[in-house]
This record gives sequence, structure tokens and C-alpha cells, in this order.
Amino acid sequence: MERAKKGDWVQIRQTVLSPGERAPQVPEDTRKVPLLLWVKGFACADAATGEQVEIETVTGRRTKGELFAVNPRYIHDFGDFVPELLQMDMQLKKLLEEAGRDD
Repeated sequence: MERAKKGDWVQIRQTVLSPGERAPQVPEDTRKVPLLLWVKGFACADAATGEQVEIETVTGRRTKGELFAVNPRYIHDFGDFVPELLQMDMQLKKLLEEAGRDD
């Protein structure tokens, strides 16, 4: 269990809607799970993961939620490799190179 101290950069999790509160028009598999929100900010008090804690975001907003991570990582990418995009990139570079020679 990770612990955060007051002032640490943390990520909290909030349940926005429980499964029973989800809209009836959303797909069935979506209706079965809660709608969650993750927010990053500075801990306003000491807390352990899983405990409720108030945070202050970089914009000064205060909100509360379950401590999810201390010093959370940025884990995003651009998805799976798309061979067609590589071919387009190569073709575009060739066209730009050829266009530059005419000037």
C-alpha cells in the first residue's frame, strides 16, 4: 500500500455514476460497470491508497476521491502500428522532396 504525504502529486478516482445510474441507451456491457473519473493534483493531507483524500489541482480546484496513485505515471501512446500510415509518410516525404527540387 502506497502512502502519500501532504503536498505529494497524486491521482484520485471518483465514481461518477454507479452501474444502476448509467443511461439505458448505453451498451449493456457499459451499463454493467461504474463511470469513473481520475483527477491529478496535490494531496491536501496524508493518505494511503484506497483512502479518501482531498486534492488541489494545478488550476486550484479542490476535489475529493479515493487515492489511486502517488506520483502517477503518464502511460499513453499512439495505438497499434498502422502499416498504411507508414506508406503514406514515405510517399509524402518523397513528394515534398521532389517538390523542393523544382524551386
